Amino acid sequence: MVDLRLYLGFLACIVLERLWELRVARRNAAWSFARGGREYGQGHYPVMVVLHTALLVGAPLEVWALGRTTSPLLAGSMVLVVLLTQALRWWCITTLGPRWNTRVIIVPDLPPVNAGPYRWFSHPNYVAVVLEGMAVPLVHGAVWTALIFTFANAILLRVRVRCENRALASLPPHP
Repeated sequence: MVDLRLYLGFLACIVLERLWELRVARRNAAWSFARGGREYGQGHYPVMVVLHTALLVGAPLEVWALGRTTSPLLAGSMVLVVLLTQALRWWCITTLGPRWNTRVIIVPDLPPVNAGPYRWFSHPNYVAVVLEGMAVPLVHGAVWTALIFTFANAILLRVRVRCENRALASLPPHP
């Protein structure tokens, strides 16, 4: 059985990582706007913030309220999934450089990126988001949080990916 305090420490590390991402995103947004960047999809962004916050609050609440427990094998395998998703996310962030953001901001006249994980598919960061949204709650057996987040996130990602695709279509063709 994995101790709840250990799980809360794990979640605190994720929160710190998210705060760092937001700092990077703010800096990158300033870079993009200084180059004439245009933001798309402002309406769904607050929903995304609420959903991701609910994941990080809901998981420990479910564990505490419903007395969830987990095995070291499940916890360890889900921590490994979370670590792999972090690696993928930061690969995306470093590949996009100052063009990466939590918002959809497109700088005109910059071609789409096709390096790093973007060589293989269009939205690799969302693979990380989907897997992480399932794994983070399951580290300590918060099955309902994993299911609810995954369902709600699928709806949100449908909107988000359409928004990004429309925004990316405004870029010049890639050489």
